[in-house]
Amino acid sequence: MAAPKIEPKIFVGIVLDFETGGLDCTKSACTQIAMHAVRMDNWQVIDRYVRYIQPYDKQEIGGPAKRKVLKNKRELELEGFGRSQPMGYDQEALAYSGITMDMLIQQGVNIHEIAKDIIRLGERCTLTKGKQTKPVLIGQNITFDIGFLQQIINYAGLIKDFEKVFAGTTDFYGNFQPHYIDTIDLGRLCFAHNPEVTSYQLELLAERLGIELEDAHDADADVEATHHVVAVCSNRLRMNGESGETLLPRKEKTRMHFKI
Repeated sequence: MAAPKIEPKIFVGIVLDFETGGLDCTKSACTQIAMHAVRMDNWQVIDRYVRYIQPYDKQEIGGPAKRKVLKNKRELELEGFGRSQPMGYDQEALAYSGITMDMLIQQGVNIHEIAKDIIRLGERCTLTKGKQTKPVLIGQNITFDIGFLQQIINYAGLIKDFEKVFAGTTDFYGNFQPHYIDTIDLGRLCFAHNPEVTSYQLELLAERLGIELEDAHDADADVEATHHVVAVCSNRLRMNGESGETLLPRKEKTRMHFKI
């Protein structure tokens, strides 16, 4: 009887980048999102998503619903009743990315649709079913982008749907934390031995790896460069792995057998 055929698992990464209206994800808005879904075996792009994001207001998230209490006119005025609190759009941040408020108003997509599209992209780009093969997020200094991603997903009320699609774990506080790969860490793995490398910014990493970077600080261009950086770094690891080369000194074995 022939052994059952084992299908190879195809792992997928979602290379992600946000342009934003500031640095604080609790106060600043997302202005542009770009995502490239890539196969990790050959780094082929299988899907792309790029959108500007409509201006939006700060929203309450989590916690039990508050009981409505009748208040007089003066109390309502003091609380700013009926007024929405807009998210931050710092002019310096907008100029840095070349994005204007007119662009966001005319070309932007509502954040609830953006959140749904993020989940749809993850669903259709999952090429092998299973917990281990859920898409993993990839980015340059991606901890910054993760905060804004969580902002959008939570504002849209879709965190449970997001958890079902993307790789990640639940932290001590019961919050879902997506699994991610940061190209800054990959850059350090490649160049930490080189004293001439003192910065791991995307532009400098790309230059050192021979990757062209155009339109820096445009989300789609940054995602393209980040995709190439992670591909080149992974190929270096694969070549060393196949050749058996290692920089670690070999030590004489003192034990022939190990209990595992």
